[in-house]
Amino acid sequence: QVQLVESGGGLVQAGGSLRLSCAVSGRIFSSYAMGWFRQAPGKEREFVAAMIWSGDNTHYADSVKGRFTISRDNAKNTLYLQMNSLKPEDTAVYYCAADSRRDWRIGTAVDEYDYWGQGTQVTVSS
Repeated sequence: QVQLVESGGGLVQAGGSLRLSCAVSGRIFSSYAMGWFRQAPGKEREFVAAMIWSGDNTHYADSVKGRFTISRDNAKNTLYLQMNSLKPEDTAVYYCAADSRRDWRIGTAVDEYDYWGQGTQVTVSS
């Protein structure tokens, strides 16, 4: 079992920055993919960024590439999402997710991840 708890969301003006954190606990292996997804009102949950828990490869959605950075601190068992140059269209609930079933592969589909946090709200005002 893996437990994920997000924090760091809030209200920010367009052009601002936020850093989301995901505290990871439980049985996690270095081969797991860890990802960030988001869901805006009335829309489906979508992929934002992901990386392997022990690796350096990262993958981003085109909509956030160059603005968002995913990273981790293994010592603190924490996954981060640094979000810069925020836009109103980035407004959503952001979720942390873990894929325990497909070793060493970074997925972008919601159903490829089997553990989810409760989400944290990010609101970007124009």
